[in-house]
Amino acid sequence: MRILRRWKLRIVLFLAVIGPGFITANVDNDAGGIYTYSLAGARYGYTLLWTLIPVTLALVVVQEMSARLGAVTGKGLADLIREEFGFRITFFLMLALTLANLANVMGEFAGVASSMELFGISKYLSVPAVAAFVWLLVVRGTYKSVEKVFLIACSFYVCYIVSGVMADPDWLVAAEAMFRPTLQLDSGYLTMLVGMMGATVAPWMQFYLQSAIVEKGVEQRRYAGSRLEVIVGCIVMIVITFFIIVSCAATLHVAGRRDIADAADAAQALRPLAGEYASILFALGLFNASVFAASILPLATAYSVCEGLGFEAGVNKKFREAPVFYWLYTSLIALGAGMILIPGIPLVRIAYFSQVANGFLLPFVLVFMLLLVNRMDLMGQFANSRGHNFVARATVGALVLLTVSLVALSFWESR
Repeated sequence: MRILRRWKLRIVLFLAVIGPGFITANVDNDAGGIYTYSLAGARYGYTLLWTLIPVTLALVVVQEMSARLGAVTGKGLADLIREEFGFRITFFLMLALTLANLANVMGEFAGVASSMELFGISKYLSVPAVAAFVWLLVVRGTYKSVEKVFLIACSFYVCYIVSGVMADPDWLVAAEAMFRPTLQLDSGYLTMLVGMMGATVAPWMQFYLQSAIVEKGVEQRRYAGSRLEVIVGCIVMIVITFFIIVSCAATLHVAGRRDIADAADAAQALRPLAGEYASILFALGLFNASVFAASILPLATAYSVCEGLGFEAGVNKKFREAPVFYWLYTSLIALGAGMILIPGIPLVRIAYFSQVANGFLLPFVLVFMLLLVNRMDLMGQFANSRGHNFVARATVGALVLLTVSLVALSFWESR
């Protein structure tokens, strides 16, 4: 009976804090991420599935650190960086984050446009409609109402699991690839590795998750449930990623279609290879992911910049109480949606390299997080363990090594 009561308590705690960790992890399967994973499956088949094991470990540790920082300090990550490292460093970090996120937001609206065009709906109708929806959702809503909509959106990612099963992959080969690391020393392969890491453990996630933990009011005494929620959210996100890669590896790679224009092109290419329903589910998953991320990314950027520069921020605040927060959110949506409607914009290149930019920026964010989470005067008994530090430092080291190798190889191949 005691064990049963303990599990009941854990479930109640989990349901009380569910939201920030689950939403943050799953929204990372956005249009840019889906395109990156689809391209990984199309170009390299099952061979990159091995990366999901170290990426899962890195994602869980980094997200847990972010949630713990928020629950213990009651402050967002940008706020802590400004207080501990100064305004100048924070300003340039926020500038880099804003530019990377703007490219990501453009990628989300590109996903909206391309997914709806598969159903015969013009981007000149779908993009403005979605932009108005996500703007009204946050500006007119409260944190609780916005969170409920985001949690409902998370459930639609099951489309990718069904689509992956319908693609009829070789499960034995996929399982073997998960535990058989392979490396290729060429710039394309290394770019894909950096892009996959940037698509999975994105810099904006740490800022948004910590801010959402603070605004939701998760404190130290409720942190156990929040920690479980973060872990569950990360695992669900990686499972979705697995099925996206597998579905494209089993169809596009096998059929010799090694390059795709965007995630919608992957959905269209699936039709003759995996069937009509698999293609439709893939496209619907892309639309849901794009709308979901088009809401979160501008919100995460607005949170980060306002906290870092000392302005009021929060969905629970009125427009007049946090004007900079809402105007920045509005500007990012307007720019991201507006750029998509301009003919000739290289959307695919922007979407893909925005993920690579995330991979370049992530080590800097992780270094600040590590310095903060190891401060005993700041974290007390909740400071990082040796295991957390090892994984986080290994993630930073791997990204730096990949980045340097990528630059060196690109220079060598261009000679």
